[in-house]
Amino acid sequence: MGRIMAEAIKLDIMSDPICPWCYIGKAHLDRALQDHPDHPFAIEWHPFQLNPDMPREGMDRRSYLERKFGGKEGAVRAYAPVVEHAEKAGLNINFEAMQRTPNTLDAHRLIHWAGIEGRQTAAVSALFKAYFVDARDIGDAEVLADIADSIEMDAAVVTRLLKSDVDAQDIRDRDAHSRKMGVNSVPTFIVANTHAVPGAQPPELWAQVIADLTNQQS
Repeated sequence: MGRIMAEAIKLDIMSDPICPWCYIGKAHLDRALQDHPDHPFAIEWHPFQLNPDMPREGMDRRSYLERKFGGKEGAVRAYAPVVEHAEKAGLNINFEAMQRTPNTLDAHRLIHWAGIEGRQTAAVSALFKAYFVDARDIGDAEVLADIADSIEMDAAVVTRLLKSDVDAQDIRDRDAHSRKMGVNSVPTFIVANTHAVPGAQPPELWAQVIADLTNQQS
């Protein structure tokens, strides 16, 4: 007899595409999912802005670091564990090349639209690469349209949507809802609408979660 397909279990992920721990956390999760292709997860990404008060046009990264960490030395200290964990995860983060810190509202709008087309995780992956590897300004409409094109979305439609405010308030409301539910940092993973798993957890933890869920279903 063939193996009966397990019922999908919702995995909701609160994340921001400029959050380095979200980038690392996704890499860890991806590794676990790759090692367990029969995993039960149905994944949905949700908006959470690290800097909800960021001007819509973003700001110069040096000014941002001065404001948040008191300058480059403070930023180096703050990001040291990020660099260490990224390297362990096999990721490159090109901090030196980053010129701007964007407002991510429009990036979250793109993730939402990608979800409608079944390309949500592809959009998240492309945004992480654009920001952390290619040091692109993912608050810029042309960059977002290019990312949309790279994952086989209609760039012209995305450009037209970005010129409007469509879905912008919905993204803000969803972000606010997560905060009201107690989410105060990202990444935060919600398993089966009940269990919150905060932080960039290692692949081994996800392997254990998958094993436990699979055993419960058998």
